[in-house]
Amino acid sequence: MKVRERFMIISVIVIVIIAGVALFWPPILWILLIVGPLVVMGIFDIVQKKHTIRRNFPLIGRFRYMLESIRPEIMQYFVETDTQGRPLNRILRSLIYRRAKKQTDTEPFGTQMDLYHAGYEWMEHSMYAKHNPKEIGEFPRLVIGGKDCKQPYSSSLLNISAMSFGSLSNNAILAMNKGAKMGNFAHNTGEGGISDYHLEHEGDLIWQIGTGYFGCRNDDGTFNGESFRESALRPQVKMIEIKLSQGAKPGHGGILPAAKNTEEIARIRHIKPHMAVHSPPAHSAFSDPIQFMYFIKKLRELSDGKPIGFKLCIGRKQEFMDFCEAMVYTGITPDFITVDGGEGGTGAAPVEFSNSMGMPLREGLVFVHDTLVGFALRKEIKVIVAGKIITGFSMARAIALGADGCNSARAMMMAVGCIQALQCNLNTCPTGVATQNKSLAKGLVVEDKAPRVYNYHEATIHSFLELIAAAGLDGPYELSREHISKRIGMYNVRTYDEIYPYMEEGSLLKIDTIPEHYKRYYQLTRIMK
Repeated sequence: MKVRERFMIISVIVIVIIAGVALFWPPILWILLIVGPLVVMGIFDIVQKKHTIRRNFPLIGRFRYMLESIRPEIMQYFVETDTQGRPLNRILRSLIYRRAKKQTDTEPFGTQMDLYHAGYEWMEHSMYAKHNPKEIGEFPRLVIGGKDCKQPYSSSLLNISAMSFGSLSNNAILAMNKGAKMGNFAHNTGEGGISDYHLEHEGDLIWQIGTGYFGCRNDDGTFNGESFRESALRPQVKMIEIKLSQGAKPGHGGILPAAKNTEEIARIRHIKPHMAVHSPPAHSAFSDPIQFMYFIKKLRELSDGKPIGFKLCIGRKQEFMDFCEAMVYTGITPDFITVDGGEGGTGAAPVEFSNSMGMPLREGLVFVHDTLVGFALRKEIKVIVAGKIITGFSMARAIALGADGCNSARAMMMAVGCIQALQCNLNTCPTGVATQNKSLAKGLVVEDKAPRVYNYHEATIHSFLELIAAAGLDGPYELSREHISKRIGMYNVRTYDEIYPYMEEGSLLKIDTIPEHYKRYYQLTRIMK
């Protein structure tokens, strides 16, 4: 007998029994307050046609959907080990929380990592270790601004990566910006424009401009130079970043679900409210590398010489090399390039894009750094990285591979309370971080969370500089690829300079000096002809 038929028979028997007993003891009818709704729900399950499980297993089939809805919580709290969680495991999450709360961040009883598993990495220390530069009053900064920049920016080595108001709540933006102000580091606005919440606490801003030109667009979605200049000249705006692509969904425009597109967000972005907003996949202000360089020059002029850069996740290597050729040809260079890894992402992204599109950070960073060296452009341009920058070691590894500075998004979200509930795209974030639900956002208290952003940044920079000192180096930029080792197999260990050989400066400017591993990507364009 099928479960459906059993349910019908049992329901009839229970109701008959209750009716029979009621003839002698009427109070039993109160049980119908419980039994009645259950029977009605079961009958509804049988007659509905959308869910086969509920149709074949009335009532008990509902538990399947209930358990599925809380599966992430069950996995996170009861099933996953400290090293298995994704995207960030419990070790990393706990470290962020402890540093944000200024709690002890040491670990007892040794590492939980499998040191003999392929992929394990470590940094080589020195017997002649030095004092942490921060402890003796030296706090290294990164000056961003090339030959044409009139207003260079002294940046922290770690800043808040791009996250828009709209993707994040107003209180999350307020907390991050106030924390950035407290710690003297920068807050990237994301492509959603500059909101009042980015300005309230006067923290340094990196204004990101995406393909939708939010905050500097005409009604038809094209770039508006006048509105750009108006915002670019704000004193809080220290740098402008043109977003070409991002690690979560490279080659795909940004996504703002309709539930998050409020009247306020629509006003800031110059769009219509209460509708899903998909940014175009490509820019309309330029269509080739030469035009792109002149667009960079235009933004630099409109902003009175502030640093102008661009962000991308590496896809076709030839296209980035075309950019470099255009820089050589025009003499126009960006002040910085932000390299995002395919592992990046904090908001909504199609699964195929987040899982299977875009070059991972390490390979992308090495390619960008080496290509700039090959075109003799590296000294003019600072390279920033984003993509799971969580700890001092992830900063050290990135700088050893060729970066000048780092951005972090998910760690900053966790510093303001994110619990990795994986509901960023649903407007139901329980901690009020990634939602436009006013009730949920109200639960995030800015005065409590802003110091946590500052604390996390301070502790992570401190740990990074401790690694530098332990390696016997005088500063971050003495780090090189030979300082990081990686286990390739059980009996095979290689340093990163062996895995990624250095590029000879200027070697990509002449046909006869192009390295063999670059020839497959290299095609002379009309620029070099």
